[in-house]
Amino acid sequence: MDRNRYRGDGLPPKGSKKGPYPYLANDDLARVVNMAILLRRPLLIKGPPGCGKTQLAYAIAHELDVPLYKWYVKSTTRARDGLYLLDMIKRLHDAQVQDETAKELANYVKLQALGQAFMNPGESVVLIDEIDKADIDFPNDLLRELEEKTFDVVELEDGHASRTYQAVGHPIIIITSNDEKELPDAFLRRCLFYQIPFPGADRLKEIININLTAEKHKIDKTLVNAAVQRLMDLREVEGYRKSPSTSELIDWVKVLTYWGDSVEALEKNSLSKLPYLETLFKYQQDLHLLERLEDED
Repeated sequence: MDRNRYRGDGLPPKGSKKGPYPYLANDDLARVVNMAILLRRPLLIKGPPGCGKTQLAYAIAHELDVPLYKWYVKSTTRARDGLYLLDMIKRLHDAQVQDETAKELANYVKLQALGQAFMNPGESVVLIDEIDKADIDFPNDLLRELEEKTFDVVELEDGHASRTYQAVGHPIIIITSNDEKELPDAFLRRCLFYQIPFPGADRLKEIININLTAEKHKIDKTLVNAAVQRLMDLREVEGYRKSPSTSELIDWVKVLTYWGDSVEALEKNSLSKLPYLETLFKYQQDLHLLERLEDED
């Protein structure tokens, strides 16, 4: 097996008809993804919103040209929800028309994202997105499933179809967290971990260029350079509720490009007077912070 299967350049395998995926991973991130593939352990990715955690799973699936199964966690999500559901409405309908299928509950087990990946004999990628949204017990309820790659359908009694599903494939499991709550130590022990850092200026320019190229936007390198520099200036301000991230920067450059704003306006305006700050900030208090700081100066 190639120990560097995931390169992080967004390019699919040779011969694939897919185009490049607009995601660049740094060397450390690409290395830890390959470690997760080798060890067959879930990879827990942390970082602030907008840093590219969720898109990593899409990029891995694209680059390796394998299926992607997506499980978006909510506050009400249970561990079972990502494994299977029981279609009781269909069973009721079948029973009403006296369909023999309705006699076996096993016929109404519908595998969900993680369950489908386990039953896929080939390689795949599973995204468990924002695991910290769920109840604190949720990660612990997945310990056996993540480590042993097996799960039970508890509603099936003995004498019916097998109640235990054993994985036939080895999916690459990417778990994201915004770090809104601590995850149990027992869960963390079963995962590899990586914290996505905020990119440097040169890397940001590469990320912007690949995204604009993928969406066939015009690229003005001078404008991109100025936008990146002003973002770095904005991020030096302390006290934001949410600092502008990579995804906001990409949107900002797209808007600046579309409206044809001058590089001079970016370079000479004060931070609070930069154009289209609404694309960079999500809270009015952060815009007020910039204004107050400049009034004090």
